[in-house]
Parts: sequence; structure tokens; C-alpha cells
Amino acid sequence: MSYRLVLPATSANLGPGFDAAGLAMTMYLTVEAERAGEMSISATGRDAALCGRLEGNLIVETYESVLKAERVGVVPLKIAVRNEIPLGKGCGSSAAALLAGVEMANHFGALNWTRDEVLREAAVREGHPDNVAACWMGGLVVSAMETDGARVDVRAVSIEPAKDWKLLVVTQAEPLATTAARGLLPASYSKADAVFNVQRVALLTAAFAGGCDGLLKSAMQDRMHQPYRAKACPLLPALEDLAGQDGVLGVALSGAGPSVLMVLAEDADVAKVKALVAVRTGAVQGVEVLECMVAGGAVTSAI
Repeated sequence: MSYRLVLPATSANLGPGFDAAGLAMTMYLTVEAERAGEMSISATGRDAALCGRLEGNLIVETYESVLKAERVGVVPLKIAVRNEIPLGKGCGSSAAALLAGVEMANHFGALNWTRDEVLREAAVREGHPDNVAACWMGGLVVSAMETDGARVDVRAVSIEPAKDWKLLVVTQAEPLATTAARGLLPASYSKADAVFNVQRVALLTAAFAGGCDGLLKSAMQDRMHQPYRAKACPLLPALEDLAGQDGVLGVALSGAGPSVLMVLAEDADVAKVKALVAVRTGAVQGVEVLECMVAGGAVTSAI
């Protein structure tokens, strides 16, 4: 039988929630796999040429690495991918690919891991839990990693937003590697900046849980990563002051950038907001505005 996985895009960090908060979005990586005589992969959709490349493919590499680490023989697979997630643009493409590889290893290697164990493995490989937790669980997910000796555990809670807020993801042509984005950050922060972010993360979770439109402008502000990444992410300074106007509730970098996430009120005029975005981002090459909503978590099934 074939095994099918549908994994949502994610927007991590969410302003002040650096490495701690992520939001699942209705753009998907769909992977179907079945046993075969040799490993192969094909792809359709966004960035199909990259997704369909066998060499250096994160899904395949993760699948093989997990099985080898568990001392289980690697079962060759015929893999078909349909991708809707922008690659290298802060929308969780690597988290979805990692989870796909881990879960396929779990299924075809008969590892019998629980969903929590799959999440833990993916988070350890990613190095932080926010993207993979949101992709796996859906909704707004707050998460943390705990280390006890050699053991690493992931604590994560999914919050279903109280309102059906609309989401816009504004992307640019040029991607930004997460490693490069992390290299822009300082080694330490002031007490004032730390307190600023702690307060706003508290507001952020309350705003999503309670559907508090008026909190999001402040709740999505940040002093830990956005100010340092702004020079490499020109969409952010172009758009961030739209928060609080024309139905735009909050604006933040999506993941490590360069894309920007905009949360819109349920009754916002999306066409009007898009027109404002076009005016503000005219100097940036290859701008694309993607409409989506908050998504549920990953779905797996035998077909």
C-alpha cells in the first residue's frame, strides 16, 4: 500500500515568539510513497525541479538517516511530491520535509513511534521545535525543548484560534537561508528587550486563544530578531507599519524571513490590503502575495 502525508506550511517566531511559537497555514506539502526496487522521487507544484531532485533531497536524506540510526534496513521507495510551500522563504518548507522523512521512516521501517516521538525526532534534527511542532499539530503552537542529559523532550501545546482570521504571506524572489538569517542575530540581549518580548508572547497567545483583534498589533512586535534581520528582509520595513490599518491586525516576519506574515480581520477587504502591499513593495523584486488561513496539523493515511 502507498502511504500519504499532507503537511502544512508554517510561520514560526510570530514576532516575539522566537523559537517558541509557530502557526500552521493552508499551503501544503503532499507526499505519497510506496515500496519500490530503487529510490526515486518526482514532484509537481511550486519549485518542482528542486523538490524532485533525488540528490540532496531533505525528505530522502532524513528518511534514510533515521532508518540507519535505528539500525533498520533502508526500504527503497517511489515517492511523489506535490508542493505548495515556497522554499527558503520562511514558510516552513524544511520542517515539512523533515517531518515527511521521519514519518516515512516510522511507517516503512515499522518503528512504531507515537506522534510525540515523531515530533521529538524532527525537532532534534531541526534544532528547535517551533516550525515542526506547528506543522505536526496545527493551529498556533507554543513549544519548548527540554534536555535531561542525553535525552531531549519537546513540550508543545496547540491553540485553535478563536476567530477565522485571514492570512497573507508576502514573499520575494530572493530566498534567505535560515543559517544566514541566524548569523545576523546578536549573542545577547538587554533585560529591557527580554522583558519586552516576554510580555508580547503572553499577549500573543492570549490574543489567539481569545480572538482579540486589538491585541495583535502590539502582540506581534519584537526586539530579538526582526530589527536585526530587517536589512536582509526588505519586505518587513515596507509593511510593518500597516498593522492597525485597513483590517491588518498584525505584521511580522514569517520564520527567519524574508517573507512577511500579515494577519487580517475576518471582515478585512483583502483586495484593498493587497493593493496597499503592492504600493509599499514596488521596489522589491518578484513580490508575490499568498492568501491562506490557519491550518490543522499533518494528516497521514494508508491509501
